[in-house]
Amino acid sequence: MGLLVIGDVVTDVVALHETPVATGTDTAADIVLRPGGSGANTASWAAHLGADARFLTRAGYDTGAWHRAELLLDGVRPHMRMDPDHPTAVVIAMVDARGERSMLTNRGAGGRIGTEDWSDDLLDGVGHLHLSGYTLFAEPGLHLARKALAEAARRGVTISVDPASVGFLHEFGPGRFLRETASAKLIIPNLDEALLLTGEDDAGRAAESLSMTYGAAAVKRGPDGALLARDGRVVATALGTPVEVVDSTGAGDAFAAGFLTALLGGAGDEEALTAGCRAGADAVGLVGGRPRVRRTPGLGSNQLYPIDTD
Repeated sequence: MGLLVIGDVVTDVVALHETPVATGTDTAADIVLRPGGSGANTASWAAHLGADARFLTRAGYDTGAWHRAELLLDGVRPHMRMDPDHPTAVVIAMVDARGERSMLTNRGAGGRIGTEDWSDDLLDGVGHLHLSGYTLFAEPGLHLARKALAEAARRGVTISVDPASVGFLHEFGPGRFLRETASAKLIIPNLDEALLLTGEDDAGRAAESLSMTYGAAAVKRGPDGALLARDGRVVATALGTPVEVVDSTGAGDAFAAGFLTALLGGAGDEEALTAGCRAGADAVGLVGGRPRVRRTPGLGSNQLYPIDTD
């Protein structure tokens, strides 16, 4: 059965700088253009890993056609409305020498996805719905999320949610987020998001607390791996894969894709966690948040995109 992801598609401007950003003057950097967005990255990695991945999003009048082509090349089935009045979301990601990133975000058309983008037949042939938390952080997307979650629950489609951004999550309200996504049976936060949502100061206790709300919680811990709790207790852990970090953009999205694809394929908890960590490790070795590598005509035509040749 298919995997439907609801979330954002973003034009990523990635600036890799070896020295700290200097205020009021120039800082040397390698700057590249990449297709991105948390939801789009998850869908692309899932397709790369063999899932029947579909993706609901809204893109802008400026680069929507490019993004659709990129998703198709990744093997994703995009359901994308082009917004005639707003550009595609843009993120300027400043990546330091450690691979850590700071982001400037303009949500553009992505912040306007709403119920008019939804159709119940999007769930035809779908066994699992994965919701990027970014969808909830604007009023139109919140209404869309409510509708999609309700229809998925009515059909018996399993649901997972990724909180996506600790900053936006704090503004939205942790308690409100828990209430709005209560129909999900799995949450996939990073450590900071898990601690914010629970008020705990430990990954294991946070995972256990979240699993009491959702049934299951897979907490991403970056290079330290991940852990999974079900019904109030930790049931599986996985170590991180040692790898040279080039750019951490999309690592959490790749983890979600690897974890979900493995689970939906019948893997056990520990095997699925390991698959998620492996995908996350693959992601940090690339610039940008997607798994493929290609030369793209038109926009960004001179940029090489890393690709697995398997």
